[in-house]
Amino acid sequence: MPKLSKRRIDAAKPGGKKYFLWDGELKGFGVVILPSGKKNFIVQFRTLEGRSRRLTLGLYGALTPDEARKLAIKALSETKHGQDPMADRHKLRRAPTVNDMMNRYITEYVELHNRPTTLKHVKWMFETVIGPKLGSLKVASVKRKDILQVHTGLAKTPTKANHMLGYLSKAFNLAEMWEWRAEQTNPVRSVKKFKENARDRYLTNEELTRLGVVLDEAETEGLPWIVKATGRNARHVAKSPELKRAPVNEMAVKALRLLLMTGARLNEIISLEWRHVDFHIGTIALPSRKGDGRRPHPVSSAVMDILADLSKNRRSHFVLPRDNDPDEHVSREVMESSWRRIRHFAEIPDVRIHDLRHTVGTYAAQAGGNAFLISHLLRHSNIQVTDRYVSQDFNPIRLLSEAIGQRILEGMGKYQATDADTVNAPAQLLPPAYEDNGNQD
Repeated sequence: MPKLSKRRIDAAKPGGKKYFLWDGELKGFGVVILPSGKKNFIVQFRTLEGRSRRLTLGLYGALTPDEARKLAIKALSETKHGQDPMADRHKLRRAPTVNDMMNRYITEYVELHNRPTTLKHVKWMFETVIGPKLGSLKVASVKRKDILQVHTGLAKTPTKANHMLGYLSKAFNLAEMWEWRAEQTNPVRSVKKFKENARDRYLTNEELTRLGVVLDEAETEGLPWIVKATGRNARHVAKSPELKRAPVNEMAVKALRLLLMTGARLNEIISLEWRHVDFHIGTIALPSRKGDGRRPHPVSSAVMDILADLSKNRRSHFVLPRDNDPDEHVSREVMESSWRRIRHFAEIPDVRIHDLRHTVGTYAAQAGGNAFLISHLLRHSNIQVTDRYVSQDFNPIRLLSEAIGQRILEGMGKYQATDADTVNAPAQLLPPAYEDNGNQD
């Protein structure tokens, strides 16, 4: 048989069934001509176990005879060293993909160890970014350049890009543990995260005063309509829309007051139950760290006053139940819609609900609270060994919480400082308004 050449392969015409052209120089190397006219390079060999294998190298046209010959020589060389190129190819085809890795990561890790909100976010990231961009790649073959390409494509949304890196990094670490990748080969390693613009928005004294007025209106007479109609549509609007007022959800307003006074996270407050409240020692149970179980946390007397007022009409095990379903707490959607109306009239359109927590943290620092106290007040950092001793004495945090409560109430026009307050409160915890600068009577 002559050597396989382009001329010889081109001259081969398809028949009623497939047939083979073999190379006269390299045993096992050939071309199969299919009835459809397609011509594929192949190599046929026997494994050390004596099994006959026929490996398709590629389509004629996509490969030249010389390129196919080199692949055939490599495959035949591997068989002599005990390898099975056909089995390796089948193994590669069955190898887990990034889609498989992410599904297992979600099922075996996120669902068991992370919060529901994290689970929701990981699934969203998988469905919108990771799956479409990387999902079909084999876990073992993903390179750092693949991760960099996706990460760079999200440069306009740095927080989103960095979250994606975090999820992928954890998933690839688990893939190494599952033996889906070689150890210490995480492709996310050394990929530099984007710099994120930290948001430190908090309420000024003037903004806090306006918010206090609006919250009072919301609780009593309701807030005016927000008219968005313009042009021809405006003719259907009442002539004096400012005289038309609509109530704001009572539980939402109470929740906002509690958020302002505690610095707690939104979900921690709206899901608060009466069993979490201890009127005797003045605590509410809050997670010691985000995602952890609740533990007693000292709060100001202003917070206990709000809770005492709510307890007068208790109708649910939730402190802030829904109007139409007391077995459920007020929803995030109601909170967000109520907050949009309130912040509109308070003229703070850029303030998010979470910025109320930033406000408490900022006021705590301005009131003289050190980092240790503030970390416990807002439950930011990991619990240290000394926490077991700090948690036994609520007084330092209570004093800090009282000082913040005084400032919040003063800003909303609810509190008037007395001489006794000034004398009894530690100087390092007093808001700036109470500091003795030597010029006061």
